Parts: sequence; C-alpha cells; structure tokens
Amino acid sequence: MNLRDLKYILAVAETRHFGRAAERCFVSQPTLSGQIKKLEDELDVVIFERTNRSVEITPVGEEILHHARLALEQTAAIEQVAHAHQDPLAGPLRIGAIPTISPYLVPLLLRPLRARCPKLQLVLSEEITDTLLTRLSHHEIDAALLATPVEDSDLAAIELFDEPFWLAHPTGHPLQQRAEISAADLESCELLLLADGHCLAHQVMEVCRLSQRPSQGEMADLRASSLETLLQLVSAGFGCTLVPALAVRETWMRDHGIVSRQLHLPDAYRRISLVYRRSFPRRQVLERFAEVVRDQLPDSVRSLGAAA
Repeated sequence: MNLRDLKYILAVAETRHFGRAAERCFVSQPTLSGQIKKLEDELDVVIFERTNRSVEITPVGEEILHHARLALEQTAAIEQVAHAHQDPLAGPLRIGAIPTISPYLVPLLLRPLRARCPKLQLVLSEEITDTLLTRLSHHEIDAALLATPVEDSDLAAIELFDEPFWLAHPTGHPLQQRAEISAADLESCELLLLADGHCLAHQVMEVCRLSQRPSQGEMADLRASSLETLLQLVSAGFGCTLVPALAVRETWMRDHGIVSRQLHLPDAYRRISLVYRRSFPRRQVLERFAEVVRDQLPDSVRSLGAAA
C-alpha cells in the first residue's frame, strides 16, 4: 500500500467512475483499475462493487476511505510543517461559503488578505450548507463559512460575527406606514423564501414565527435559489423578504422600488462562523483569515472577537 493507491481510491469514490478517476490522476484506466485491484487483494476486501452501470462503495470501503483521507491530510500536514519554517501562512487555503454569504463578504476580504498573507493561495467554493459539510468531512475543503451551528464532535468553529436581518418590502406596502416592524407584522406579511436547501429559509421562518412554508399566495410554490431573485420579486410587488445585513444595497433597492427596514427584534439575526475539522493542522492560518474577516466588517454587523 502507498499514498498513490490511496489517491486512486479517493478519486474513484469522488467520481464514482474509473475512467474519470483515471483522468483526474493522469493515468490510464487499466493502470488505475489494476492498482486498485492489487490493493483490494492485498487487504483481502472489496472496496468497490463494480457493474457496467455504476460503482458503489462497500461498507468496509467507506471505513477504508475515511482513513485514507486522514492519511493524505496528515501527509500534506508533514509537507506544511516543513514549509512552515519558511512561512506558516503560505500555500493553499480552501474555503467554502454558502451562497447568501459568499458574494457579499468575500469581495471585502480578497485585497486585505493578499496584503497580509501574500503567499497564501485562497481557493474559494460556493455551496449550500449540507454540501459544504460533506466536502469538509471528505477533506475536500479546509473550512467553511456557515450560518448555522454544527453539532459534530469532529468539527470546531471560530465565531466571526452576528448579522442582523432587514425587511425588504415594495414601496407603498402597508408596512411602510409602521414606525417599527413587530414579530406580528412579519407573521402576517406575504413572505418570499429561498429553496429548502438554503439555511436562510429556515432562519427567516424562525424569525417570522412560521412552522411551515407559506402555502397560499402567488409565490407559494416559489423555490428561488438566490437572494437576487427574491429582491427582484419584491421589486415587482410580489411580496416581502428578509435580507441579511451584508446583502442590503440601499441605493440599488431604493432605485428598484424596494424599502429596506432594519428589524429591532432580539432574534432577528444569524451568527456566521468559520467551521473546520479539529484535525486540520493549520489553525494559525484560520485565525489569520478570521482576523481579516473581522477587520473588514461594516458597521451593519456585530463582530465577535473571541474564538470558540
């Protein structure tokens, strides 16, 4: 068994296809298939069940893959330790972010992060929470910017900031006459939500005291995948929505007939954290990344200075 074999089986597990795995590893398919068969013979187990149509991972294969990921991460850690004597903040850092954070926070960070860590290579990806957690557990990313607490003993979090929610409604909406928006007002307004896979949808429902998605109204069947879609619908007069503070663009919203109102409710916010594996060996670079995030935050959010 060697590290090359571990890379081969991980490539097959991630692509579920021997041909695509071989392309990823820059070898021929017979070479990759033969090497994996030798590994299975050496271990006297079957890692993959192969058919003409699919590749499935066996239960013992899942356990082997878990340890293979750890082994490769620790191998990378050895290389990073060696490089740390030259610059502990050099090399790639793979950060994932949910779609309701990434386009609003990441542009604030790129130049300051480059200035403070010129040898750091930031690799960004944008996915919904469940996908990011899966990729984190599979060691495909190093950390994730999330808006939901994670209950997993293998993961830890650096709390970054609390982000208030704002109400967005069309100009001339009855709520425009309210001096302050109450929880009861939110319960009664025609609410537009993101699709179920987005954690923001669940958070907005909690703030608005909704036990289930609205089932009546023109947009009851809406399954939007972006905040931009929701705001365009608000602009067209189809309802109201809650917007995280970093996504509020008051001038653009005003020009498009949208009124943005800050909510003064105790639970009308979400907490943003940087979630990572406890086994991740480069905690220092995550702390530096967190420092840059906190330093670049606008006044519309509340920075959390302590790490959790």
